[in-house]
Amino acid sequence: MATTEGCASRPGGAQAELLAEVNRHESDRNLDLVLAEFRNYQQGILPAGPGARSLTEFFAHIDAKLDAAAAKAPKTQRSDRDVLNLLTKRAKILHLGPANYCWFTDPSRALCLKLAGTPTADRPLIGMCDSARCPQATNHPCHRPVWAEHAERTETFLGQIGTTRKTERTRLQADYDRALRVVAEIDAASTTDEDEESA
Repeated sequence: MATTEGCASRPGGAQAELLAEVNRHESDRNLDLVLAEFRNYQQGILPAGPGARSLTEFFAHIDAKLDAAAAKAPKTQRSDRDVLNLLTKRAKILHLGPANYCWFTDPSRALCLKLAGTPTADRPLIGMCDSARCPQATNHPCHRPVWAEHAERTETFLGQIGTTRKTERTRLQADYDRALRVVAEIDAASTTDEDEESA
C-alpha cells in the first residue's frame, strides 16, 4: 500500500519516492560495475565486442590521469572515491543486457534504434540489442555463460533440422557461428599475460 499510495506522483507521494530510490540503487549498481570493469582492465582482462576499443580507450584515459596524478605526488595514493569520480559519467550511460553491456554514448550509432526506426530516442532498446554488431556494446566474462548456452542450444537445433529446411539451417548456422565467435572473443580478451605465461 505504501508504494501505490501516491499513484498520481504528487510531490511527496510514495510513487515518486520509490522511483527515486530505485534510480539511486541503479546508479550505485552501475558505478560498481564500471569500477569492477576498470579494475579488470587494470589486470589485463579486457572487454570484447564492437564497443570494446572505445571502452578500453576510455579506461586507458582514466588510468593515465591516475598515473599523472601519482607522478606529481608520489606519497599520495588515489582512493576508490577519486576513481569513481572519474568513472561516474560513463556509469550514467551504462545499460545492462542479458548478454552484454550497452554504453549508450551516441544514439545515432545505436543499432537497436536504427533497426526500430527511432534514432533520436534517449535510451537504448536493450531487448533488441545485437551486441555482436552494435558499436556501443561490449561483452565481458560475466556474459560468457549466456553466449555459450546459446551456442549449445543452437547446435542442438542444427542437429535436429532436416536437410530439406535449407533456409532455416543457413540462418541457424550463421547464428551458431556468431555465438561461437563471441565466446572466442570473450575468452581471448579475458586471457591475461599471466595466464599466457603459465600455459
